[in-house]
Amino acid sequence: MRVLGINALFHDPAAALVVDGHTVAAAEEERFSRRKHGKRPVPFSAWELPELSARWCLEHAGIRPEELDAVTYSFDPTLARPAHEMGLNDPFDPLRLDYARRAPEFLAEALPGLDPDRVVFVPHHVAHAASAGPASPHPDSAVLVLDGRGEAASHLAGRYRDGKLDILATQALPDSLGLVYEELTEHLGFLRSSDEYKVMALASYGKPRFLPQLRQYVHPTGDGGFRARGVDWAALAPARAKNEPWTQEHADLAASTQAVLEELLLELAHWLHREAGGEALALAGGVALNCVANSKIAAQGPYRHVWVQPAAGDAGTALGGALHVVAQQESPLPMSGADLGRGWSDEELRAWLEQAAVPYEEPDDIAETVAEELARDGVVAWFQGRSEYGPRALGHRSLLAHPGRAENLERLNHVKGREEFRPVAPMVLADRAHELFTGPLPSPYMLFVHDVARQWRDRIPAVVHVDGTARIQTVDERQEPLVARMLRGFERRTGLPVVVNTSLNTAGRPMVDDPRDALECFGSAPVDLLAIGPYAVRRGRAFA
Repeated sequence: MRVLGINALFHDPAAALVVDGHTVAAAEEERFSRRKHGKRPVPFSAWELPELSARWCLEHAGIRPEELDAVTYSFDPTLARPAHEMGLNDPFDPLRLDYARRAPEFLAEALPGLDPDRVVFVPHHVAHAASAGPASPHPDSAVLVLDGRGEAASHLAGRYRDGKLDILATQALPDSLGLVYEELTEHLGFLRSSDEYKVMALASYGKPRFLPQLRQYVHPTGDGGFRARGVDWAALAPARAKNEPWTQEHADLAASTQAVLEELLLELAHWLHREAGGEALALAGGVALNCVANSKIAAQGPYRHVWVQPAAGDAGTALGGALHVVAQQESPLPMSGADLGRGWSDEELRAWLEQAAVPYEEPDDIAETVAEELARDGVVAWFQGRSEYGPRALGHRSLLAHPGRAENLERLNHVKGREEFRPVAPMVLADRAHELFTGPLPSPYMLFVHDVARQWRDRIPAVVHVDGTARIQTVDERQEPLVARMLRGFERRTGLPVVVNTSLNTAGRPMVDDPRDALECFGSAPVDLLAIGPYAVRRGRAFA
């Protein structure tokens, strides 16, 4: 069975392809179009489809549009209600719904040969759930979905058994934990539906002193649902203008909102466990990208296993929609990893370098060359294998640095043009992680935070956040032998089993995806070495 999944309506458009139960390709449109998040989440852009990523998925698998058994669209307009009836202020929402209804004809135009009758509307939160439950290592699991909005709800709680979803609770709009967090993001001067992760980082600098007031607006209702709306943000802290310095009040408001979000999520997890039991919980939806909250659920919740899909936001519904349709006829296989995007052969990479007339070398082992450069305190752009699906750099499109230099946090934020309060993450071999970090292990997708052991905090200061935590990525040597070899080479030279890993991009730009992106990023940022496939490009030689 061949199913192409499409996410398009709100934000983070993406495409994914499942063939005979295997996820063979998945990619976000932003990596092709070079527009951050693909587009802004406004009704006027709802017609835009992930044409580039969809075509690539089909080309990668050698499948023509007419050979597809189904194309899924992760929104069902028949379930939607007028925005004003749901208490939402969105006067142009009818335009969005009209575009959704016409998605089959739009898709048939974008993918010539596709029969529009093969387009299947999958409810938005069902697509989120299917991106988590069937894709997880625990197929019979509870599933919790929270985001800004779907057709008429903002939340789904359910349980997968034998590949089938039993929905136990939903939360009708306008109550939405995701929308509350989006409102705060905008109030704090960041870009709504884009910069929520910045608020999470800022929260570590504050105290939750506004928590009692926020509980009046955000709290569980005891039936698997919740109230989340109507917060008067200005009454708690003044709005921050873009590029204006943040104050302690802003950090305290971020900390308070983070705390109330964690409280509510924990209660929802306990309610779901009482209703459905089980040992495993899968999380999806934009709220599931909040790695601090995920860690609270793992540490204090009732589940033995907590798994988060690496593209937990709306991009993941492309995969979820496809898996949902596949599951009606066969059991899809769990995700094997996040490296589902584009990749290039060594010969193709060499051709790119030759065409760019960039001096390069081919060392005996690129992993050892990079380990040596990092040990000398160089910054390395690491471009290897297929690109990641989701917002995290997981050892395929990464910026790497020495974790033992505290100043490398400021240095990398300068390279990337980011706010000074933003942390960078440690990459560590899975079999060594327990020596340095306490928290959910393994953590291959960088979607949990971990306490850093006190004896290591002074040794790897660049990756220790202000609250003593780190958002780690564990590396399985069997799945990522090249990354593992680089980590071991770095430890031999420095005694440190950790390397700084942050995404290979600069502020406001999508993560690097193809060789042209890598060369442009290397040329425009103060990076010492580009490791692209087996080849090394050194700044001193490239720009002599």
